Amino acid sequence: MNDPNAPNPDSARRDRSPRDEASTRHARQAPTVSRDEDRGGYVYFSRIATRWIDNDVYGHVNNAVYYQFFDTVANAYLMEHAGLDIECSATVAFVVASSCRYHAPLRHPAALDVGFRVNRIGRSSVEYGVAVFEAGSDVAAADGTFTRVFVDREGGRSVPIPPAVRAALEAARYAPSVER
Repeated sequence: MNDPNAPNPDSARRDRSPRDEASTRHARQAPTVSRDEDRGGYVYFSRIATRWIDNDVYGHVNNAVYYQFFDTVANAYLMEHAGLDIECSATVAFVVASSCRYHAPLRHPAALDVGFRVNRIGRSSVEYGVAVFEAGSDVAAADGTFTRVFVDREGGRSVPIPPAVRAALEAARYAPSVER
């Protein structure tokens, strides 16, 4: 026979908020960081300072601004390592696909390290891996991909990636170390 004065174990679970449940589950799981979220998964970095205008009404960097960070680091890498001249090059690269996963909010003022690597290279296209880290952090606040197709500036038709650009992109391919 059940004792009516005995504590009901189910009521203890009902009295806990969903937030308590989530924090308990989170505490039990060891945090894991994917190569996309780990600073070690990127081969090149640009330091970018946030601006007041980057914050939105919610007090954090607006989601659309992350795509500006992605574009900035990719162009910086190509200008520095492939001699890209965005105003005069006969070949330009258009963004045809992009994605972003947000892990933690960022707020102005902040110094950011935006990471860059090459995930895949095709005949005329490349997929970049990109991530935004608060300066000094090894875990990304956001990560994503950026796919560009190289085209003839005049005609707008797809063309093979120029040799100097391809060499620079090959050098930025992500290659995990054996120790990882």
